[in-house]
Amino acid sequence: MSEQSLLRPSTVMAAGTITSRITGVLRDISMTAALGFFLVSDTFSLGNSLPNMIYILVIGGALNAVFIPQLVRKMKEDADDGSAYADRLITLASIVLLVFSILAVIFAPLIVDLYTPSDYPQKEFDLAVAFARLCLPQIFFYGIYAMLSQVLNSRGKFGAPMFAPIANNIVAIATFLLFIAIAGTSAAADGELTTDQVLLLGIGTTLGVAVQALILVPVLSRAGYFWRPRFDWKGHGLGKAGTLAMWTIGLVLVNQITYLVITRLATQANVNAAATGEVAAGLTTYQKAHLVFMLPHSVITVSIVTALLPALSRVAHAGKLAQAGRDVSGAMRLVSFLVIPVTAILFVSGVGVAVLLFGYGAATTAQAELLGLVISIFMLGLVPFTLFYVLLRGYYALEDTRTPFILTVIFSAILLILLVPASGAISGGGDQIAFIALCYSASYWVALIVSWVVLARRLGGMRSGRTVFVIARMGVAGIIATLSMFAASGITRNFLYGPNSALDYSNKLLVLVQIVIASIVGVLVYLLASWALRVEEIGIAQRTIAAKFGHKVKA
Repeated sequence: MSEQSLLRPSTVMAAGTITSRITGVLRDISMTAALGFFLVSDTFSLGNSLPNMIYILVIGGALNAVFIPQLVRKMKEDADDGSAYADRLITLASIVLLVFSILAVIFAPLIVDLYTPSDYPQKEFDLAVAFARLCLPQIFFYGIYAMLSQVLNSRGKFGAPMFAPIANNIVAIATFLLFIAIAGTSAAADGELTTDQVLLLGIGTTLGVAVQALILVPVLSRAGYFWRPRFDWKGHGLGKAGTLAMWTIGLVLVNQITYLVITRLATQANVNAAATGEVAAGLTTYQKAHLVFMLPHSVITVSIVTALLPALSRVAHAGKLAQAGRDVSGAMRLVSFLVIPVTAILFVSGVGVAVLLFGYGAATTAQAELLGLVISIFMLGLVPFTLFYVLLRGYYALEDTRTPFILTVIFSAILLILLVPASGAISGGGDQIAFIALCYSASYWVALIVSWVVLARRLGGMRSGRTVFVIARMGVAGIIATLSMFAASGITRNFLYGPNSALDYSNKLLVLVQIVIASIVGVLVYLLASWALRVEEIGIAQRTIAAKFGHKVKA
């Protein structure tokens, strides 16, 4: 599969993902406007995060890693195009999800206790438990959405799963705006929420996840698939899927243990900040910074790799390992070319972006500025993170879930070794959250190198030398673009505020002007530098865009 052909099926997905991410950002803007970055906000962030974390731990990772490769095989081998296999797997997974959702609600206090430090205030602990019990039913709906999405993807229907989260975001935005209308923006700072306000936030966000899942049901019908409950699980290939899933469950378990440590440290940071009177920064700060970190990855990398994986699975199943290696390395070069300039923009403009997005309502400008610094630090790890993601999909296409587990253990061990011993010596609030982001970024560079070397050996080569050389040239272009943006930002600031003026983020319009000018300069410089360094991907992107707008493209 060529890089240009990867871009074509990714267009619809990218459009859906972009729209979904835009509404997702609006959802988070609404949330921070309603709750700010205070301890109350951390309790909601924790309660609303637990369903996704538990879902991924229980079944989500296994579905994402195993379901598509197995469905692709069953669609090819079975006379019914894999429909019966999908029926059985959806039935089994739904039962598991329902049971775990009920158990999670029952044991919510124990779960919250795992993710909070020992000195977490009792009032905030009780509030986090209340939010968790209202949000934990989301586990079931997350699983339904994931399974229906995988069935659609295996049938070449990529658009609807990318657009479905928009409905979820709209419901959540309405929930937060209604909360602001009822409670105002001072409730979070005061640290007091009424029972009705807690119910509004918890039920509203859970309803959004339910809508996201159920909206795919009519889409599946139009795609020709009608789910029928089937309980004849034995002897129909689910055992192999279960074997493959065991390593993936181990992988997500390691990930969740790592995230548990990060969550405890992040919630502790905000407790420390409140005790010393520092600017509030904790779990919500970390999550919003990570959200911005994930935006370019979700729009660019996930769209490309989602289109790649079914075809890559077929190639690997046919034993064409050399072609699989070329497909993976081509995807790595393509996503690098698109991700690097975005990385540069967010690294330079992280504080301004945070103030523009999250400096409203209950959130103060100082809290948003701290968030922006964390965003800039996260950008140091975006390129290795997104390339590591591509490489993992190469393993999954080979139906190898054991190696990704080992690689994840290596990443998590490095992160915890860097993070835990030094965290106690760092003051709470923004400094501690920034240190978490720095360790996170550094760990992915090591994980990338190890995973790349191992996969190249498995595939008998991935044109690694050429790929490293091309990505290195993109990196040089990115560094040149970064320096040009710093210069453009300084010149713009002096023009707007006067010579040698201090940074001022109170005027959001001027902040926006600075970001727009710096971004335009950065993109232009990046493209010019890439052209001068003869990066081939610039031509691939240009030809594909021209073809989509109806222009003739030279062969």
